[in-house]
Amino acid sequence: MPQDKDHGQAIAPTQGSRIDAYVDRYAARATGMVASEIRALFSVASRPEVVSLAGGMPYVTALPLDVVGELVADLVARRGPVALQYGSGQGDPHLREQICDVMRLEGIEANADDVVVTVGSQQALDLITRIFIDPGDVVLAEGPSYVGALGTFSAYQANVIHIAMDSEGIVPESLAQTIYALKSAGNRIKFLYTIPTFQNPAGVTLNAARRQQVLEICQRADVLIVEDNPYGMLGFDGEPMRTLRADNAEGVVYLGSFSKTLAPGFRVGWALAPHAVREKLVLAMESAVLSHSSFTQLAVGQYLATQPWREQIKTFRELYRERRDTMLTSLEALMPAGVTWTRPAGGFFVWATLPEGLDSKALLPRAVSERVAFVPGTGFFADGGGARNMRLSYCYPEPDRIREGVRRLAGVIEQELRVRDTFGTGSSPDRIGVDTPGPDLA
Repeated sequence: MPQDKDHGQAIAPTQGSRIDAYVDRYAARATGMVASEIRALFSVASRPEVVSLAGGMPYVTALPLDVVGELVADLVARRGPVALQYGSGQGDPHLREQICDVMRLEGIEANADDVVVTVGSQQALDLITRIFIDPGDVVLAEGPSYVGALGTFSAYQANVIHIAMDSEGIVPESLAQTIYALKSAGNRIKFLYTIPTFQNPAGVTLNAARRQQVLEICQRADVLIVEDNPYGMLGFDGEPMRTLRADNAEGVVYLGSFSKTLAPGFRVGWALAPHAVREKLVLAMESAVLSHSSFTQLAVGQYLATQPWREQIKTFRELYRERRDTMLTSLEALMPAGVTWTRPAGGFFVWATLPEGLDSKALLPRAVSERVAFVPGTGFFADGGGARNMRLSYCYPEPDRIREGVRRLAGVIEQELRVRDTFGTGSSPDRIGVDTPGPDLA
């Protein structure tokens, strides 16, 4: 603690935390920087005795790790002076061309000049928010929405307004009505943030008809769309869905990532943006990190050029399909009456809703004591919603562990229901599908 120079007496902070001596010096936007629900769980969920249905960690063990190791060694041996040097703020030109080939599988025709390589798609989201948001500006987002996005929007002091969802994704009528009401009240809407395919955390997918409606609504209202698509290649049935960006090159900024289809440790993602936005993104990127890692970019590029990456994605899809099926059959067999859940057609997550009178955040300590972890639904809302919801991840645990985790969680919920029925508690509504409920989302 600092001392008074004249009297040698300790000076206590005037306000805020007594632990944090710098609290009075932080910028106002720093108040929005708080640990997410997921980050707070990591230390507990990583214990070997705990079945973690919490984190969305890809199952990287399914990669041919020996091949990846040889690829990296060869890269250093052959191109070390380039791989270990500074690179371009926009990203390696050849990798940007390869990214266009990847996006073509989802209907996107793009020029490599409009691609900006980033440190995962999370940095792309941060840069987009940085160049568009002034304090108080409105960001529209699905309710629930990705916790990492909500943290970024909060850090830049955006006002997040949630749009209702049901089992088919964003409800277009809710989007249109919300835009009209906000604009009528004089609010500035900067963009709609959406994960339309295998959404995190809800697992639902925006159907084809609604995709066109969402595009038309935002185009009429002059609202930019930020389409985050980390899971789009990981569908369990058929070919990848056509993206929003495939049908509107000027009104959509598309975010992609190799974290789910290769490995998150490379930290390589990208943004595909209209030309003017691309220029600002490059400037923001250079300001943030000067240049992205040449080493990881070249490693990913070499992987795409030399390995059967499409077959590897199929391997991931089959692995996650098996685990999704295990999750759903276990929920069906073990969960008490009144618990409902989504049925994802791809991606990593199931979104569950508890019966009235139960609170997922209050339930978590008891669940951890029974050696199972999940993410409470409140972390996925900017307005305090989601008290009855929980996100369950099936991507990382082995099937037997998933079954055991669901068994433990079901037992905890049954105990809480007995307490509710004996003593009674207050209830709070679930948020997804409140306005227009759909199947599996009540």
